[in-house]
Amino acid sequence: MKVEIWSDFICPFCYIGKRRFEHALEKFSHSDQVAVQYRSYQLDPTAQHIPEKNFAETFSELKGISLEQVYTMNQQVAEQAKEVGLTYHFDTMKYSNTFDAHRIAKLAAVNEKEAELTERLFQAYFTNSELLSDKNTLIRIAEEVGLDKEAAEHVLDSCKYRNRVNEDIDLAKQLGVQGVPFFVFNEKYAVSGAQPEETFTQVLEKVWQEEQEKPVLQSLNPNENKTSYCTGDGCENK
Repeated sequence: MKVEIWSDFICPFCYIGKRRFEHALEKFSHSDQVAVQYRSYQLDPTAQHIPEKNFAETFSELKGISLEQVYTMNQQVAEQAKEVGLTYHFDTMKYSNTFDAHRIAKLAAVNEKEAELTERLFQAYFTNSELLSDKNTLIRIAEEVGLDKEAAEHVLDSCKYRNRVNEDIDLAKQLGVQGVPFFVFNEKYAVSGAQPEETFTQVLEKVWQEEQEKPVLQSLNPNENKTSYCTGDGCENK
């Protein structure tokens, strides 16, 4: 079974949805036969860190809402994160552009370290308040999951994997993705948002059952009694 997950590292519900999916996958009896692929998405391609402003102030200006509303929203999201074992520090979070982080994630995918790096980048942003647009931060995180330092530096000093990131984003547009997280199972079923664990469990079971069913062909001949064909014993013309 193939599961593709579109997400962005500064998306709070992407990390929550990822963890809920993982909890469901851990309990799934055929989890060893599920291949997960992470795909890139950018909520704010123009995002930039403004050192003199904290996250709440930046978000307030971007969305045109009051600081009080931002604080309330952050508290609610942090509570949901806590329910799945995650710790969010909105008070020290550093709003970041994630394009380079996605490029490093592509390097990790090539080296079969995608899952480890994806988890580490989410943790870096939401729990450790690290700046994901900082080159040195990304290189250090890459090294922490076992990637070669020089390879990571080469990616960030060039345009490497830029096309792959953009291809993921373009594919999301083609699929009509309006927001993330967005999960696609076997290129057939889509689950949008940080759904409850039970939803992911149901989808995993449904897709698995369909995979086990033998395909049954349905004849589309307009008239079953009039046809011409050949077998090993000869040809018929009815």
